[in-house]
Amino acid sequence: MPIKYSNTKGFGMIEVLITLVITTTGILGLAGLQLKALQSNHFAYNRTQAIVLAYDMADRMRANPEAVDAKNYNQADRTAGSACATSSGCSSAVMAKNDTYQWHQLLANSLPSGDGLVCIDSTPESTDTPVSPGCDGVGDNYAIKIWWDDDRDGSIDTPFITSFQP
Repeated sequence: MPIKYSNTKGFGMIEVLITLVITTTGILGLAGLQLKALQSNHFAYNRTQAIVLAYDMADRMRANPEAVDAKNYNQADRTAGSACATSSGCSSAVMAKNDTYQWHQLLANSLPSGDGLVCIDSTPESTDTPVSPGCDGVGDNYAIKIWWDDDRDGSIDTPFITSFQP
């Protein structure tokens, strides 16, 4: 007796479409994971830049103890000291302004919408903002506060704050 093959015709259109939907869903899930990994990597990079820049300012302050003692770094002006560009040097107060100016240039070039402040603050808080930095001027502890726009939505909301006692 011959074998009938009429019931075994291979894949139907429904099976192919279901396989296509399952495969597409998996690929979209992998793309979403890749996007999230890239976003997290970018956040980590910006945070690392903020840490390096905070230590850069702390090192500048350690190199100029006269200005630290005179509180010249406390919310210093962001102006370049022209006398500091020559080998003859400049005063410690002008050097503090120049350091602050150069540091702000680095912030602007290294972080998206980067901004920062060095101030005397006895209780640095992570809720501080560039508009309201919350510097109380009490004590001898300097706070180095850095903000940037991590998600690039136009609001500078990601803070990095560290304390520095000379």
